[in-house]
Amino acid sequence: MRDTRESRLLLVLLIAVAFALITVDIRGGENSPVDGARQAAATVFGPVENGMAAAVDPVGNAIGAVRDSGERHNKIADLQRENEALKQKLGSDARNRSRLNQLDSMLKTAGEGQYGIKAAQVIGIGAAQGFSWTVTIDAGSRDGIKRDMTVLNGEGLVGRVTTVGPSTATVLLANDPDFTVGTRMENSDELGFATGQGDRPLSVQLLNGKAKVKAGDRLVTFGSQADKPFVPGVPVGEVVKVDPSGGDLTRTIYVRPYVGFTKLDIVGVVVQAPRTDPRDQVLPAKPKPTPTPTVTVTVTPPANPNQANPNAADPNVPIPNGDPNGNPNADPNADPQRKPNGNPNTDPNADPQRKPNAVPGGDPNNANNAAADGDQ
Repeated sequence: MRDTRESRLLLVLLIAVAFALITVDIRGGENSPVDGARQAAATVFGPVENGMAAAVDPVGNAIGAVRDSGERHNKIADLQRENEALKQKLGSDARNRSRLNQLDSMLKTAGEGQYGIKAAQVIGIGAAQGFSWTVTIDAGSRDGIKRDMTVLNGEGLVGRVTTVGPSTATVLLANDPDFTVGTRMENSDELGFATGQGDRPLSVQLLNGKAKVKAGDRLVTFGSQADKPFVPGVPVGEVVKVDPSGGDLTRTIYVRPYVGFTKLDIVGVVVQAPRTDPRDQVLPAKPKPTPTPTVTVTVTPPANPNQANPNAADPNVPIPNGDPNGNPNADPNADPQRKPNGNPNTDPNADPQRKPNAVPGGDPNNANNAAADGDQ
């Protein structure tokens, strides 16, 4: 077609019609007048998406084989091809193990909450619903999937079913701005409404503006009437931020969802609600705090009993300054023959043969005469 005035006018008209349909669809919500057309499109294109997902791997292998066919006789090329085949095998095994782990975790969650689920695999991202956060799963009405059913995985709440075809269904993710779910706080039972914010944490409006909330508190779904679109007890996320209460009737908190919406693979659609509300039973167990190591100090008694008294003399240590009592103030020049209990004022140079009762500095005979005079 040539670029003429008529072609440009047709293009503008088609764009205007497309925007008009999007506006009508958004305003219509669940009762959108184009819902029938959407279901018809899901019926037509759902099997195509499913088939494309199943056919990607064989086509990729065929393309690789054609690309390498011209190098079959090259030894290096053969080794590279074998290496790639081994990597693909290892990668496939790792992917299968990952899927088995996801399925096991999801079945454990379903068992704890007594949910009857239908397992499905994500085969498409961003279905034809404007710019919403959606995924397409490979299960539809033939598998018992209906609109407004809860979708979860091993980590928690994924979203709800919005459109159902014979073999596929569209799921609106919980982080979509148009997604709202009733929540209940663990332990405190405070109620609120969580709204998606894309790649940011969920915004939750608590009905009690004075509710005591802190980072780390956890939330689950409150449940809907007749369990549609949400069943109770599904883990939602963990509080990461609390807005200060300004006296408002409500209080806003921000919750990090348990589910990683950018890496969804195996999910489960709740086709049968639990008989009783599981409340907090499905929440993961809280990690145990790391114990603080305790250091005990033990006093060891000394090997030498004399060390218990620091003032006691050690028999193996020489007597300081020649004093047998270990007196550090003793005169090192004192006569070792002098009696240790003598008069401290005694002249160290006096005759050691002098009687101890003699008058200091006098004749020893005068002492005798003095004593005799005293007797008379």
